[in-house]
Amino acid sequence: MADITFWFISALTVISAFFVVSSKSLLYSAYSLLVTFLGVTALYVFLWADFLAVVQVVVYVGGILVLIIFGIMLTNKISSVNISHTSVQKRVGAVVVLGFFGALSYVMINTPWIQLPNSEPLETTRSIGRLLMIDYLLPFEAASFLLLGALIGATTLSRKDD
Repeated sequence: MADITFWFISALTVISAFFVVSSKSLLYSAYSLLVTFLGVTALYVFLWADFLAVVQVVVYVGGILVLIIFGIMLTNKISSVNISHTSVQKRVGAVVVLGFFGALSYVMINTPWIQLPNSEPLETTRSIGRLLMIDYLLPFEAASFLLLGALIGATTLSRKDD
């Protein structure tokens, strides 16, 4: 049953990712991106990476995707700007995608994969939290101050001068 569920989620993720790039409507592309992000979250759950699954939902689905949807809905009211996302070089893109697919397939077929027994890891979130809050606290806080500075800078630059 787990194999069927995995392949179903994988197929759903790939199909929704295809709809992200092929849809004519930006809003439908954003909704397909939602399904793609949730599919990636489910794949993280299959890998026993519960912390990454939660971060995927919180950051990408809860933050970035909501921002994209709000941006689409707010800029959709602008009548003087022609918003279009049609691709102009579909054949070149298709050749590049087929090249990457061929290279990845070659690597996947010729790699000697190590098969270990399936065992559930214990305390993945606790060990990541311990690393973030004890061993790597200074770089974690430095990154948060950097992001705070970028947020303040973006707010300052976007303000209108009175």
